[in-house]
Amino acid sequence: MSDKKEIFADGIGQIHFAGGMVRYDFVTLQPAEDGKTPGTQSNIRIVMPPQGFLAAFNSMQQLIDKLLEAGVLQKNEAAKK
Repeated sequence: MSDKKEIFADGIGQIHFAGGMVRYDFVTLQPAEDGKTPGTQSNIRIVMPPQGFLAAFNSMQQLIDKLLEAGVLQKNEAAKK
């Protein structure tokens, strides 16, 4: 089996389109002084062509649908109004 690198991120700070590519800036939460709200720090950027972005989006949507079906996630009906 090949070596795979695992990267952890608390979320995506920004997604933007520049130079013909979609760019995801992943962030991690960083502790703050004296119990203040943690800040975010950009730790890695993924750059992909629009076709790759659409394929990734479709894969994520399929996973969301499966998680909803399994009851892991619930739709937020209030957000639709």
